[in-house]
Amino acid sequence: MVEIQEIGFGYPRQAPLFCGLKLEISAGSITGLLGKNGAGKTSLIKIISGLLFPSAGKVTVNGHQPGRRHPSFLREVFFVPEEFHFPSIRIRQFIAANSSFYPRFDHKLMDHLLHEFELPQDKHIHKLSYGQKKKFLISFSVATRCSLLVLDEPTNGLDIPSKAVFRKVMAGTLEEDQLVIISTHQVRDVENLIDRIVILDEGRIILEKDIVEISSQLLFTHSSVADGELVLYSEMVPGGYKIITPQINGNSSVDIELLFNAVTSGKKIFKT
Repeated sequence: MVEIQEIGFGYPRQAPLFCGLKLEISAGSITGLLGKNGAGKTSLIKIISGLLFPSAGKVTVNGHQPGRRHPSFLREVFFVPEEFHFPSIRIRQFIAANSSFYPRFDHKLMDHLLHEFELPQDKHIHKLSYGQKKKFLISFSVATRCSLLVLDEPTNGLDIPSKAVFRKVMAGTLEEDQLVIISTHQVRDVENLIDRIVILDEGRIILEKDIVEISSQLLFTHSSVADGELVLYSEMVPGGYKIITPQINGNSSVDIELLFNAVTSGKKIFKT
């Protein structure tokens, strides 16, 4: 669904951000795009969404080149930015004015999501708090039923109950032909949703693997000691250490934060 071929990109008077970047992401997954500040996450998802344009290479999304912003591309892609602005209208007015741009918009689902997030349709959007606005924008994005949803830091501004609702919504309403890309620093908020991980570091993809593949190769556990013959990476925590070792039998749950720290520190934790 998303194919990035040897793209280059940079901002004026700055060093190039991407040089020959390659990435493929298929439909039917929730992909977590992770990286340190300045790694290029937001720039990459804006390129995918057709909001920024590569200086070299080619990007294809559902057979379209995003930069051309063809109507048949725009009606199947919804981008939820970290910062946004709404007109001074009520929720129901926004839905009535904008839902027709998306052929698969699901009004029943929209009503359900507003109920889940406790957002009355007669509320003026500009009077909502940042977190409430974020909940409305997430609800609208899901209700579009777009084949590609791109979410930049979706849990920023959400309180703890709303984060739980967000996870339930994303896990329970997506269809098999949809692709969701979540760019985030808040790994703990989404780690039970993500089924594929892409780690971006200094403009390069340094990890691109399915959760199932990771869990079949690595064991994430605790130990009283940091070192050992099988320890690939360790971090001190209260009461001991979190460690990564080779997987011996079966699969284990993946500690995405620990994995991220190991990979970005340069540790070789996967067999080549």
